[in-house]
Amino acid sequence: MPEAELKELYDSLNLAMTFKDFQHIQHYFKEEEKRDPSMTEIRVLDTYWSDHCRHTTFSTELTDVKFDEGDYKAPIVDTYKKYLADREELYKGRKDKFVCLMDLALMAMKKLKAEGKLADQEESDEINACSIVVPVDVDGKEEEWLINFKNETHNHPTEIEPFGGAATCLGGAIRDPLSGRTYVYQAMRVTGAADPTVSVKETLKGKLPQKKLVRSAAHGYSSYGNQIGLATGYVKEVYHPNYVAKRMEIGAVMGAAPRRAVIRENSDPGDIIILLGGRTGRDGIGGATGSSKVHTEASIEVCGAEVQKGNAPTERKIQRMFRREEVSHIIKKCNDFGAGGVSVAIGELAAGLRVDLDKVPKKYAGLDGTEIAISESQERMAVVVDPKDVDTFLGYANEENLEAIPVAVVTEDPRLVLVWRGKEIVNISRAFLDTNGAHQETTVEVEIPNKEGNLFEERPDVVDVKAKWMETLADLNVCSQKGLVEMFDGSIGAGSVFMPYGGKYQLTETQSMVAKVPVQNGKTDTVTMMSYGFDPYLSSWSPYHGAAYAVTESVARIVATGGDYKKIRFTFQEYFRRMTEDPKRWSQPFAALLGAYAAQMGFGLPSIGGKDSMSGTFNDIDVPPTLVSFAVDVAKIQDVITPELKKAGNKLVWLRAPKDQYDLPDYAGIMDQYEKLHKDMQDGKVVSAYALDRHGIAAAVAKMAFGNGMGVKIEHNLDPRDFFAPGFGDIILEVPDGKVGELSITYTVIGEVTADGNFSYGNTVITVDEAENAWKGTLEKVFKTVSSENDKEAADRDEKLYRADNIYVCKNKVAKPRVFIPVFPGTNCEYDSTRAFERAGAEVDVKVFKNLTAEDIHDSVELFEKAIDQAQIIMFPGGFSAGDEPDGSAKFFATAFQNAKIKEAVMKLINERDGLALGICNGFQALIKLGLVPYGEICGQKADSPTLTFNTIGRHISKMVYTKVVSNKSPWLQKAQLGGVYCNPASHGEGRFVANDEWLEKLFANGQVATQYVTPDGQLSVDEEWNVNGSYMNIEGITSRMDVSLVRWHIANAAGTELPLISMESRILKYSSLVWNILSKIGGKLSRRKVPRGRTESAVPPLDSTLALFF
Repeated sequence: MPEAELKELYDSLNLAMTFKDFQHIQHYFKEEEKRDPSMTEIRVLDTYWSDHCRHTTFSTELTDVKFDEGDYKAPIVDTYKKYLADREELYKGRKDKFVCLMDLALMAMKKLKAEGKLADQEESDEINACSIVVPVDVDGKEEEWLINFKNETHNHPTEIEPFGGAATCLGGAIRDPLSGRTYVYQAMRVTGAADPTVSVKETLKGKLPQKKLVRSAAHGYSSYGNQIGLATGYVKEVYHPNYVAKRMEIGAVMGAAPRRAVIRENSDPGDIIILLGGRTGRDGIGGATGSSKVHTEASIEVCGAEVQKGNAPTERKIQRMFRREEVSHIIKKCNDFGAGGVSVAIGELAAGLRVDLDKVPKKYAGLDGTEIAISESQERMAVVVDPKDVDTFLGYANEENLEAIPVAVVTEDPRLVLVWRGKEIVNISRAFLDTNGAHQETTVEVEIPNKEGNLFEERPDVVDVKAKWMETLADLNVCSQKGLVEMFDGSIGAGSVFMPYGGKYQLTETQSMVAKVPVQNGKTDTVTMMSYGFDPYLSSWSPYHGAAYAVTESVARIVATGGDYKKIRFTFQEYFRRMTEDPKRWSQPFAALLGAYAAQMGFGLPSIGGKDSMSGTFNDIDVPPTLVSFAVDVAKIQDVITPELKKAGNKLVWLRAPKDQYDLPDYAGIMDQYEKLHKDMQDGKVVSAYALDRHGIAAAVAKMAFGNGMGVKIEHNLDPRDFFAPGFGDIILEVPDGKVGELSITYTVIGEVTADGNFSYGNTVITVDEAENAWKGTLEKVFKTVSSENDKEAADRDEKLYRADNIYVCKNKVAKPRVFIPVFPGTNCEYDSTRAFERAGAEVDVKVFKNLTAEDIHDSVELFEKAIDQAQIIMFPGGFSAGDEPDGSAKFFATAFQNAKIKEAVMKLINERDGLALGICNGFQALIKLGLVPYGEICGQKADSPTLTFNTIGRHISKMVYTKVVSNKSPWLQKAQLGGVYCNPASHGEGRFVANDEWLEKLFANGQVATQYVTPDGQLSVDEEWNVNGSYMNIEGITSRMDVSLVRWHIANAAGTELPLISMESRILKYSSLVWNILSKIGGKLSRRKVPRGRTESAVPPLDSTLALFF
């Protein structure tokens, strides 16, 4: 075909590949295959070679690099020369290695590894996430574990369809380490947007309003995380006007598994590839190529089908299956279905493959072979197993209620063959596929920043300190994001060490996320930390400085949390404008990667992974040059420091990160100070710490003070220009007065903590109310924290304690009670519940309800009936049934337990064997829908029955709550203090308890109201800050009238040390003792003597916080 005709065909197909790639295909099929390609082959190659899948922009050869003139040319050029020298030393003249963005991104890791500074990295061709090998203490013994971490972006799909794009951003981030058989236990969300407070009238043509984008994306990401049961430990939205070009949506996750559980083997001819999980549909077709194309005004109207659809309950089932070591041991290799679908996910698993597309499970009929090959339907895994293990693997999948179908075989011939309806519609050599398209070349002209616009040089005089301070607190990038952050479940999984907001009033924004390593059987004090660093305004002035300080800032935040900087590993997120043939367009990513390279070499710490997104352009608007650094560290829980101010009289100390003459980090000086600071923290000389950013000391000390309602008095001799100046890498410390002189760091005392709640500086005084109002007001109309219903209800809240004279004690006693925990699609806290019961001395029986076929349902009913007959307690765990959050839940639970056989077994347990029932979260709703509360029998809800509905604020709420035990009538409450106040994490979207006046009076009169929401000092309040969901009469938990079932306990944060078992008389374990001990485990009680350094009762539940009292 002549070139003109070929170009016409190319233009008509709307491909993501370049015309040069298209010519490459023509040449291959003409010279080697001697035939024309099928349309499926063209679409598969377009997908396989997309920038999303093969990083073609990052792999483009940079044949010439030119540097413009500017004030900061010297350090940038010096870094480039250092890079060239290092690559020459490592590659020793290899002709197959050329200068490109990818090589620059990886060079520091390669160089540091050659120097022996990366001994902890797990190397594998298979894994899709960063992986390091670390020692983890388990019951006092050291084990080798794999710690995985991964960042993922869904900028294009979230811009097009914000809910689905953000939801699958998290789903995709989870799948990567999950495909490596690690259990994902914590997530971080960092996003970029333009100003969401502007009028909808200012929306650009072809764009969604920013307010719509930020809200819907938050709902999408939080919906997925809340359903799958993944704690989101940190949430931050960064605002810059140029993110109007395209939104930034990043999800970063942590995963872990014992090293013994994970097998890494190559695929051998004859091996079988099994497709596990979700079915295939038309959703997501063209996702990989779509995100690689030019974004135009028409994109929002024509690209919707490219956005994938998430299915969190299915991915949760895969998590359960892969967490079983007997399953993991027979998986030779695995790949997740993200971008590219079957053609990429299966196509990457072996050199030779024959895939039968007819065997791929489909959501509906009518899909053709091309659609099946490139559909990006979510929650699917391609698993390589030995032929002898196929039936075993399929059996395990059935146990976990998952579809699993063998769809491909590994062949000796290195070709990718896709068969549909008996015909080979794809037959391509592996060698051609692995060329990743035609070799691309370009040149770079690096633009050099000047002093003009340098944030460090701009030090304007401060005429009015109060006005400047208030303006800073109201700044879009400083103000409170509490209304956004609370949408994300921060405590599910019982591993979070602290919540996103700290202090008694939960108003101090934390700067990192910390969680215990998810040891399934046993106890551990090993924690992981993750932080991020990035400022779009600094990067817009100088991408080189922006990247260097992004790395430094992420390190500073780990250090401020108590981590040891020397153990940090990084992963980077690059997000830049679309590249063209203009050499200057390549300047930003090249300079940023040089800055990141300098920082890695300066600290001696490598980035071992990352993700690039190179299409941040809309018309003539480009996103700000973005390189986000994620830092990961491993520590002990005793090392953890939290940022809220602890005590009046303590001193505020400023540690400065030294800079060189080019306003770049002095890495040697910074490392010296961070090393000394870590030692000071270990020695108990620092009780809180906060890493500074562009907004300086003023923003930091205010945020530190808000959490516990403290005040600060700043030294009058501190220069106001320093008070508001950028402080990347600097850290503000709270130090007990008597220990300031003992610090080994170089420091400046800048003030002290006061108890009056005022912020004072010289003659300037700002009251806490003024400061908080300025800080809270900016985003209130975008992410509200107070509903219109707040304070409208009459404040008739007299305390009513019910003290029972006689408590029923079971007559059917056993030495070790057996607890039955059913798992339905959407269940997400069965692990937490199991651990709590087992630590309390019970035997736990966990069963999965299977519903893929009618036979599965029948078998499950029989299985459940038998399990209930053998149990003394039924525990209904939390989650979201059938993935129906946020529109209601527990339907699946209630429907199953209405079955005649199961219903009879439950009622026999309760009425004839003194059985107990406990419902948490979704399980609480199940008890309500079944009628087990408040009636004590399965009778269903009646027209006037108490029930649960949406929170008054109209969104999910995740925070710490204070609850009071107001009845001792139930055996569940015998170890509780009547009138005692307990602090625990809460997370729900439909937790508002509602009932008519007659029922309310009856519940209190019968002693069925177990717990109520209160203030920290135990007072009943209608304020949504304390009665978080607007429940009638502040009711948080109730029991049945037969006193045999408790509702509304939420699996909470178990970051602290576990409690010893309550001592029992002889071998008889009374239910009252057992259940309170269970609840204390679920509640995550922390012993005072083992509170991590720098934390007080304001940061963690106090000694008597034994109840998990929230739905």
